[in-house]
Amino acid sequence: MALQPIDALAAGAVAAGLTAAATPLAGRLSVRLGAVDLPRERGLSDRAIPRLGGLAILVGAVVAGVVWLPHSSPYPAILAGALAVALVGAIDDLFDLHPAVKLAGQIGACAIPVAAGVTVKSFTLPFVHRVDLGDMGGPLTLLGIVLVINVVNFSDGIDGLAAGVAAIAAVTFSIIAFDLQKPAAAVLAAIVAGSALGFLLHNFHPASVFMGDSGSNLLGYLLGVVIVEGTLKTNALIALVGPLVILAVPFLDTTFVVLKRMKYGRPIYRADANHFHHRLSRIGFSQRRTVMYLYAWMLAMAGLALALRFVPYSDSSGHLHAGWAAVMTGLALLVLAASVYLVYVLEILKFKRLNALLMRREGASDDEIEADVVRRLETGEFEAVRRGTEEFDAVPD
Repeated sequence: MALQPIDALAAGAVAAGLTAAATPLAGRLSVRLGAVDLPRERGLSDRAIPRLGGLAILVGAVVAGVVWLPHSSPYPAILAGALAVALVGAIDDLFDLHPAVKLAGQIGACAIPVAAGVTVKSFTLPFVHRVDLGDMGGPLTLLGIVLVINVVNFSDGIDGLAAGVAAIAAVTFSIIAFDLQKPAAAVLAAIVAGSALGFLLHNFHPASVFMGDSGSNLLGYLLGVVIVEGTLKTNALIALVGPLVILAVPFLDTTFVVLKRMKYGRPIYRADANHFHHRLSRIGFSQRRTVMYLYAWMLAMAGLALALRFVPYSDSSGHLHAGWAAVMTGLALLVLAASVYLVYVLEILKFKRLNALLMRREGASDDEIEADVVRRLETGEFEAVRRGTEEFDAVPD
């Protein structure tokens, strides 16, 4: 019997309930094993937090997967890969693996579903149409899933962010996968969303537990598999464009951080405080306000991806319908404007105003203020500007 949307809702609900129930147990296990995240300079937490919450996400996802997902290939291999990648993350949470060892573990875990057929052999590009990957399909698919794992891992730096990002992305992928006649992948996406939301009950600020690498590895892995099974194995335009739009926020964040580290000769695997959430925090945003703005940005991108799939802006031959094409153009411009607002106005302009306010209190000239702002924004290494936040908040936007 084919899986239906009601199955996705049921599987997601069970995954959420199991994860929510298991998270306190995972937290206590973390403390017993010494897997506790201590306050640090680049972090935003001010107290010790257990960090093996990803094990609870694993419980919810695997149990719901065993019940609802097909027992035929490749889904048993997908669940086996989930166990493996979560184990790699848990070991890293306990012993702080060398980055090369952790990457090797991620590759090994992702090789399990790829060997079972979770592989993209071709995809459709706008204006180019079908692209055949041939023998490179397997290796490229593996690298793609590993990339998604690390993109989610990079986003896990503030209470609730990675879980919320995963939940928004998974719900969107589930809707699209059902429309593309990929019901099993749609149910898997719903399970991912449910597990992330169940964990978010304990992880939203102030978090009582962190997911750690066991959780971020797992969520990234499952999202990568969903992308392959739910969208890329189709000839639809949304197959390639959809994932890039839906995950645009964490991809942009990762790209920005990696390029910044490369520019200044730092190892790309060495954590720092240049992510979007760190930069928003430095201009005076609270953790909740920061994460809600990033959620809103993710929702805008997800809405655009859904519009790309469901708004009839072209026919089967690729000819545009003027009215619907205008609607899509308007939606795209609206999302672009929102993105510019969040990146530029909230982060840069507001920082400039706060920085200017603080420097004027110290007697700096306009030229000195401008030079200081340029230097700080160029390096991304300006110190936290929490002092003076009250004065800044009193200035009208």
